[in-house]
Amino acid sequence: MTGLSTVLIVVGLFLAGGVYSFARQKMPKGVVVLLAVASGMCLLAGVLRIQGIWE
Repeated sequence: MTGLSTVLIVVGLFLAGGVYSFARQKMPKGVVVLLAVASGMCLLAGVLRIQGIWE
């Protein structure tokens, strides 16, 4: 596992926590969707780097 993969996964999990928090606070849907997309992209990039598919 590389350092960048770890950072991407940690940031993705942090953003996922933000999605949960913002959804519970009834924030605008656009903000929640934006955070969800960013979280998913970070997590996917981190996993793909670990698997060696994306370098």
